Amino acid sequence: MADFRKIINKDKSLIGMVHLQALPGTANSKKTPEQIIDIAVDESTKLIELGFDAVLIENMHDTPYLLREVGPEIVATMTAAVAAVTDAVDAPIGIQVLAGANTAALAIAHATGSHFIRVEGFAFASIADEGIMDVADAGPLLRERRRIDADNIAILADIQKKHSSHALTADLSIGDHARGADFMGADGVIVTGNHTGHAVDIAQLREVRGATELPLLVGSGVTPGNIKEIFQFADAAIIGSSIKQDGNWANAIDSNRCQELMSRK
Repeated sequence: MADFRKIINKDKSLIGMVHLQALPGTANSKKTPEQIIDIAVDESTKLIELGFDAVLIENMHDTPYLLREVGPEIVATMTAAVAAVTDAVDAPIGIQVLAGANTAALAIAHATGSHFIRVEGFAFASIADEGIMDVADAGPLLRERRRIDADNIAILADIQKKHSSHALTADLSIGDHARGADFMGADGVIVTGNHTGHAVDIAQLREVRGATELPLLVGSGVTPGNIKEIFQFADAAIIGSSIKQDGNWANAIDSNRCQELMSRK
């Protein structure tokens, strides 16, 4: 297992989101790979300068997402972008490839010297926007990490992930999901609200904290108004919407919002 706490090496850390512009071949693609890379480097540099402890790079503008598998054009462009960010900033870098393309994220992280990946569908089944994630990814993903000698890359698993129905596992509490991810070999767990930008249920966060000793991250809805309460239970917060202009994840980074968040943590 990779030790996420040693990777970040700071209590109560803030991870800033870099939402890559829509990648080649996707429905909303408008920019060249060079433009996508330049924007990613600029945003990552700004986040670290504003005090964030790490950045997480994700292809969120690629809606509608593919389920589990993405094309070589996505992997190639993300690899180029992440490599440029890694060269530009001295901070831990994370990768997520939507939707549930966890093996691709691991390959990108390994090729670029990144430090962690955020994964969905790691343990248990769910029904996401993209369809049914009916096969848990833990077994294949951990074997692939061992096969390519990438054991230093931490795997952070979403549990009862946003934008998904969990009716298939309705008899399991979120604490059961946390214990399942722990048992299956995750290096950390991520708790979210129901949708992007929605706050977590503090009672659920408390339950997860009591269910596992793994690093616990909050992956949506962190704001200046709730960050202190969240950090009573969480080790880190992944922040996107609340630090963007007008609180919209798709907009540019707002320095004033970043500074307000820093002042309240």
